[in-house]
Amino acid sequence: MKLRVVTTLFALSALALSGCSAGDDPLATEGSEAITIGTANFPESEIIGQIWAAALEDAGFDVELSSGIGSREVYLQALEEGSVDLVPEYSGNLAQYYGAELEVGATSEDVLDALRDVLPEGLSAGDLAEGESKDSYRVTRALADEHGLATLGDLAKLDQVRIAANPEFAERPYGPPGLASVYGVDEDTISVVPISDGGGPLTIAAVVEGTAEVADIYTTSPLLDSAGNEVDLVTLEDPAQLILPQNVLPLMRAEAIPQEALDVINGISGKLSTDVLVELNLRNIGKEKAEPSAIARDFVADNA
Repeated sequence: MKLRVVTTLFALSALALSGCSAGDDPLATEGSEAITIGTANFPESEIIGQIWAAALEDAGFDVELSSGIGSREVYLQALEEGSVDLVPEYSGNLAQYYGAELEVGATSEDVLDALRDVLPEGLSAGDLAEGESKDSYRVTRALADEHGLATLGDLAKLDQVRIAANPEFAERPYGPPGLASVYGVDEDTISVVPISDGGGPLTIAAVVEGTAEVADIYTTSPLLDSAGNEVDLVTLEDPAQLILPQNVLPLMRAEAIPQEALDVINGISGKLSTDVLVELNLRNIGKEKAEPSAIARDFVADNA
């Protein structure tokens, strides 16, 4: 059923594109088509896509938005096939998806260079935003104060390091294997408490209630308990850069995005810091429950 819905969305996008014309838009040329932005099936991706759409519309471009396409495999296939022209992406994961070999300690620019070397022909990446949505290790402030925890290496001070995380975290190179090999944490003390909510309220509850010492939570995720209240957690620093940079960037079909449009996208993306992304996500999943389109329109208006 999901595939049928996605296919229908792509077909509708194609029909919409075939019917677009330049009209009176001074930036458009005769017979030009709308820029179709696709997003993944999670709120942050849609918020970023809506921000780009609003900024492009304000600059005079015709824009179509195809939200919630699906996983990376699905929306990248749509991009490569031309069903969409542009998608929000994250540098490290995208580079690895296309086969880049990245070492511990890689910088954001290292990742971008590697990504551009492995992108399929016809695809290109825009500028990196400052904002990163990547895994991070969080502990309660009480535990950090009690044991002097400031960096990932400080986890070696604990008798046990139970990490609340998605089950697959156990095998990730930045998970237990990396803590042991890069930071010298005794692997016998490390275990994973499997919780499949992507660093959400159940993961947060595990560290607050003491069934885990550490939680794996994305850097742009608001820290909310099950009642929607904000929780004070400490993010452990990663000086060796065990966790790859995951800067937000636009991935596009190069021939479909005019330079003027790319300048607009890069310009508004330059306003997206990690803290800003947390605030935008909080408006969506917190008590306000604001729609991505409203969040995006406010952000573009405030950053025009």
